[in-house]
Amino acid sequence: MKKRLLVASLALIGGVSICSTAPAVITGSKHDFSGTSWTNGQICVPCHAPHNNKNDIGELLWNHTLSTATYDLYSSPTFDANGAGAANTLTFNPAGVSKFCLSCHDGTVAKDAYGSHTASAGYITGSSNLGSNLSHDHPVSFPYDTALATTDGFLTDPAVLPTNFRLFDGKMECASCHDVHNKYTIPGLLVASNAGSGLCLTCHKK
Repeated sequence: MKKRLLVASLALIGGVSICSTAPAVITGSKHDFSGTSWTNGQICVPCHAPHNNKNDIGELLWNHTLSTATYDLYSSPTFDANGAGAANTLTFNPAGVSKFCLSCHDGTVAKDAYGSHTASAGYITGSSNLGSNLSHDHPVSFPYDTALATTDGFLTDPAVLPTNFRLFDGKMECASCHDVHNKYTIPGLLVASNAGSGLCLTCHKK
């Protein structure tokens, strides 16, 4: 019994430690809104709900209002993700975690539109506002697998990508390249430095 209590206590202490130190990486990053008047000093709540998930998405306890924008999608004569002989315009609309990112970054939803909070703080501006025209941005939400790498001929097989490059349900998403919680503390909230195009060249063999 004492051993069980000790294990439980250590687990609780470990959990508290994780919770108390995790926001320290986000603190001071571009995703830290705790200094605004609309977060009550909280870092996580603009994106995540600790209990009730307002949007009922089921992933990440998402708390921010989702965008309903219709997007113009990426197109390129060398784009192969739709399959052999298919059109070169992306047929995969942003989904999953990319849709979470776009709930702020397409500029159609206010930054403080989360939970039951009344949106009044305005919208993302500048280069962080991607808008709804994604035809000139890196494609997202498409399957990135060995078959695609083989067909393209200039892509790294995802099976050998470094662990900091993450696919979501086998798909390339915004968070495959962007470190939204600033875990790696790299400028631009990236998962790896792009010095010398290093980030790009991790996937693209050019």
